[in-house]
Amino acid sequence: MLAVNRSARHDYFIEETIEAGLVLTGTEIKSLRQGKVSLAESYARVIGGELFILGMNIKPYDYGNRFNVDPLRPRKLLVHKKEIRKLIAEVKREGLTIVPLRIYLNDRGLAKMEIAVARGKKLYDKRDTLAKRDAERRIQRTKLK
Repeated sequence: MLAVNRSARHDYFIEETIEAGLVLTGTEIKSLRQGKVSLAESYARVIGGELFILGMNIKPYDYGNRFNVDPLRPRKLLVHKKEIRKLIAEVKREGLTIVPLRIYLNDRGLAKMEIAVARGKKLYDKRDTLAKRDAERRIQRTKLK
């Protein structure tokens, strides 16, 4: 596990998840392996029939010098055309967006990203989620005593 978008589950109701490959340069993958990535304000969008991740920050590799690229550049996600068409149809529905959940390396060493089709939470939904979590913690504490 290289990076997790903790705010995604707090700010959105997750409806469906998809695994996608990432197209990265050599210095980006080296920086990613060092954990220098942030998913905090990133989102995915379909542009010209292809899926791109926007706003993901991969800090430049320390020893990359001229091979480093822009840290906030759009990066292509590798998914099947059928899945892209399905994502386009779901995003056209009211209030849905595509957000990244986590980045990890699979067993072959390839960078993968888990993305989700999500519906934004309202403020009262966030408070309700926090209240439920707090109540569950109190119940667990009383069971342990």
